[in-house]
Amino acid sequence: MKNKHLMMLGLLGLVILATVQPALADRLTDAIAATPVGTGAGQIDPNAPTGYLGIPGAPNVNLLLGFAWACWVGWIFSTVGAFGGIMAGVGHITIFGFGNYASSFKETSPALNKVITDSIRVSNQWLVGTSAGMSSFNYWKMGRLVLPLALALGLGSVLGSTLIPWLTAGKISLKSYIGYFGLFVLFLGCYLLYETSPKGQAGKKAAKEAAKAFEASMKAEREGKKVDTAAQGVKVVSFSPRKVVFTFFGVEFSFNPMVPAIGGFFIAGMASFLGVGGGFLLVPFLTSVAGLPMYLVAGTSALAVLIGMVTSIATYMLAGGTPVFWQLIGVELVGILVGSFIGPRTSKYIPDVWLKRIFIVLAFYVGIRYVTKGFLGYAVLPPF
Repeated sequence: MKNKHLMMLGLLGLVILATVQPALADRLTDAIAATPVGTGAGQIDPNAPTGYLGIPGAPNVNLLLGFAWACWVGWIFSTVGAFGGIMAGVGHITIFGFGNYASSFKETSPALNKVITDSIRVSNQWLVGTSAGMSSFNYWKMGRLVLPLALALGLGSVLGSTLIPWLTAGKISLKSYIGYFGLFVLFLGCYLLYETSPKGQAGKKAAKEAAKAFEASMKAEREGKKVDTAAQGVKVVSFSPRKVVFTFFGVEFSFNPMVPAIGGFFIAGMASFLGVGGGFLLVPFLTSVAGLPMYLVAGTSALAVLIGMVTSIATYMLAGGTPVFWQLIGVELVGILVGSFIGPRTSKYIPDVWLKRIFIVLAFYVGIRYVTKGFLGYAVLPPF
């Protein structure tokens, strides 16, 4: 009952936030003041109705559409532990039209173009971070989060997301590498597709056994039997700097904490370089390198992503003075909470192999988008 009250207070707080003015508006005010006045593209008409970020003439978004899209973002991220940032970007950049609006100021007002672009980025991260926090809590209660593994990944991600941008800023052209990154993502999709085959499954004995035991419990629950899944969930048996042992539904797993810490460093470094969340890189790492069943991947990935998102949001908003349009984001965060509440409760009824296949479909989507953008100069899939 206490948790329900806290959730209601949180939802009420988000609704209140949705009625306040954009935060940290000084940078935005200066950018608007430097923008040409007029009714043409790349200009601001002071007499036009206000829209995104309170800018006259900016796109106005139906809040019900924003809520519905956020529910989808929260559900997909909390179900597979990845693609929340990509899906949030599809909404903000393409469906809501903020991407084209920002591009219209590229020549006439570079400062406003950058403010809107940064606002879109941090808005995406607010959605992903909120979903990651909600998902982590839900999966932890369900016994489906490997806390030591997530913390090791998170530690590496903080170092990677801090060091790699500092080393590469202004020195490497992202445009030169984005097509090859797309090929890498397509390779990940193909590899996970192989893992769903009988031959690929044969090498994942522990994960397959644990998934089978979990699915049997879910079947018993659907038949009306009382099943305490949390009691059979993740239990840490032993912990040391070189080896952590835990069980899930009676199946034993182990890992060296240094491996996920190093993996988290490189994953976060690549994610920071590309400007994405990194969940779609964490999932293959957790299934292939750590050998986890998908039932443990979403929650563990979510906590690792949450650590990185807190760092990134704080940098954008506190250090960078990036404004956020709370009228929209506040409503979207409510949708994110709804989707992230539903995701962990529906994913347990989806077979392990189909959770991987959902990830594979999205991996092909992301891979094709980056390949075409990198090698053709434009993306054939949104966000364009």
